[in-house]
Amino acid sequence: MSQGPRSGLAAVSSALLAMSRHLEVRDVLKTIVASARELLDAQYAALGVPDDHGGFAQFVVDGVSEEQWRAIGPLPRQHGILAAMLREAKAERLADVRKDPRFEGWPDAHPDLADFLGLPIRDGEEVIGALFLANKRCPKPEGSCGFTQEDEELLSILAQHAAIALTNARLYERSRELTIAEERSRLAHELHDAVSQKLFSLRLTAQAAAALVDRDPARAKGELHQVASLAAEAADELRAAVVELRPAALEEDGLVATLRTQIQVLDRAHTARVTFTGTGLRALPAAQEEAILRVAQEALHNALRHSGAAHVDVSVRRRGCGAVLRVTDDGGGFDPTAVRRAGRHLGLVSMRDRAGGVGGSLTVESAPGKGTTIEMEVPGG
Repeated sequence: MSQGPRSGLAAVSSALLAMSRHLEVRDVLKTIVASARELLDAQYAALGVPDDHGGFAQFVVDGVSEEQWRAIGPLPRQHGILAAMLREAKAERLADVRKDPRFEGWPDAHPDLADFLGLPIRDGEEVIGALFLANKRCPKPEGSCGFTQEDEELLSILAQHAAIALTNARLYERSRELTIAEERSRLAHELHDAVSQKLFSLRLTAQAAAALVDRDPARAKGELHQVASLAAEAADELRAAVVELRPAALEEDGLVATLRTQIQVLDRAHTARVTFTGTGLRALPAAQEEAILRVAQEALHNALRHSGAAHVDVSVRRRGCGAVLRVTDDGGGFDPTAVRRAGRHLGLVSMRDRAGGVGGSLTVESAPGKGTTIEMEVPGG
């Protein structure tokens, strides 16, 4: 009997150490779920972070393949056992979740669950998530729950530390977002001061040239030369500002890490599921990486704000010396033959301009009710 608790506590210790290694919220959630499933030897584990609209801002699973997850469909709503856990903030240990009166079914592709253990994750009085496991891998008599009181106690320890890890990760992401916002505000202020002064001088000089052009052409010519010089200086100021405004994360982390982080934030902020894969990509010239990032941001904005999609997938992969970005959604789509009318509204003109500006190309595939796929290819450096 003494060996069981020691091995359990060792497993909890390993799980807590694993959680402490991550700062990004999505990574913390995945680690919590995987650790809980391994700790209690369950077939399935999941963690839902509720939003304010009756759904889940994030929902992470372990034990379900990507193909199964895609087949299951949109994230669950807060109903049935999930709603009870969030509302009542107490543990739930059931011999068969399907026989509970609160059970409301699941999609056809959903795996079959039987015995069930769920716990709320709390930050003080606030429930910030629900952690649950199903199908304990152990012999169990018909109609009994494989999860024990000891399992519940171990999961309770994990949930308490999960709350700390999740809160710390949120604070880290928030501080990073604030730092980026403060830096952009500073750059905008500097840009306004520097370029405004140049443009003010340029306007005064142009007015002086206009006043002199009839009575003193020689002096007017000199003033016009000054206009040209001031215009060149203003252009240089703008160019320098644009270079400095290149996303800091892109400089520090590279394209794949920057896209992954931004997509994790969008996945948390929207009811649609947003996924990302980045494979085999090598570093590209700075201008190409920024163009890919900006096109991805514009395409994501369209999909999340206008398409009504339940799932948006972003991928970036190597092709020859270059790269291919694909943004696919299962939303309402549109008629590509009407692209002239819809193009500016959807930002397609600016996306094509960005792609063309770095020697790349942009293609759009869509149809009413069939979703949209935007693909951008750049040749590499």
